Amino acid sequence: MNSSQNEFVDVLFEKEVMLMKPENTFNSKESVDVGGSERIPSEMRAWEVTSPAPIDSSPSPIHFVKHPVPVPKTSEVLVRVISCGICHTDLHVAEGDLPVHHPHVIPGHEIIGRVVANGPQAGRFNLGDRIGVPWLRWTCGVCTYCRSGKENLCPNSLYTGWDHDGGYAEYVTVPEGFAYRIPSAFNSVTAAPLLCAGIIGYHAFRRANVPAGGRLGLYGFGGSAHLAAQIAIAQGIEVHVFTRGKDAQRFALELGAASAQGVYDPSPVSLDSSILFAPVGDIVPKALENLAAGGTLALAGIHLTDVPSLNYQNHLFHEKVLTSVESNTRRDGEEFLTLADRLKIHPKTTEYPFEKADEALRHLSHGDMQGACVLRISEG
Repeated sequence: MNSSQNEFVDVLFEKEVMLMKPENTFNSKESVDVGGSERIPSEMRAWEVTSPAPIDSSPSPIHFVKHPVPVPKTSEVLVRVISCGICHTDLHVAEGDLPVHHPHVIPGHEIIGRVVANGPQAGRFNLGDRIGVPWLRWTCGVCTYCRSGKENLCPNSLYTGWDHDGGYAEYVTVPEGFAYRIPSAFNSVTAAPLLCAGIIGYHAFRRANVPAGGRLGLYGFGGSAHLAAQIAIAQGIEVHVFTRGKDAQRFALELGAASAQGVYDPSPVSLDSSILFAPVGDIVPKALENLAAGGTLALAGIHLTDVPSLNYQNHLFHEKVLTSVESNTRRDGEEFLTLADRLKIHPKTTEYPFEKADEALRHLSHGDMQGACVLRISEG
């Protein structure tokens, strides 16, 4: 990167650091009129990670608090949150599997809401528009990866609910260029899992190089996997599911999977491709054994426990491919939302009241679930 690019990145980072300062909030004790029909309060309810620890710990690592409502900065919009999906990454943030990037962060990055204020120079959305706020919050736009269409690999990238406060709150800000318009076919609860579980699952599906009419293995069957399964089945791919939960196994079969079994069981057929959604490294050797020659195993999570030693002959020979999956590009998101609308993908959701986010995270950690958990924050 040359000196002018470095200066540009420094300016962008200075703006982003200012975004995270607590003084960038509505400082009036009364509600604020932002020019639309909705008045914005000075404080909001939110969940924040106070001290990362196992979610079953006492006291809990997340607490329900009062928090200042953020102010949208240049090219940002303020969103009143309607719903927010519960993602495994939220669990990793709360439990400390991921390092702390923003102390007392508000988690959540599968956010559906309505625009209630525009920051300076923001004009992409109108007040009242329903939009989605995803995991990927910002990329620099000038590095080699950004300029080659691989912004998901940007070393300067920032993420909602990790680097910046997210959607376990009544309001959130987002740079307008990183938000999505939500197809009208999806209501605000079922749409929430599309913003990460769906988009990341789609990116992992592409990374897995599934051949037309091929056989795909899915390890773990939560929010992301059940959406990837629907995308695959709709395209004529034979899906085999490996998951510990009996309810999840039954759900996979109901969706049209050809088989469903335990995570360490042998596959009933050789698989052309597989995606590992469960953050468990011990599964990797078995998943590789179940691959046909030339098959690909894609590791879809941001966090994975240690992978055991691999045997070259048993696990990697015959041109098997092992690849990771990192985040997504905005193009991935636009493609997936269009495809989900066209193929009539139906996220399976369990709705939780806003006040029970800790309970939803505990449910997620226990693993035996159908689809995705979603917090209902407000009516939309």
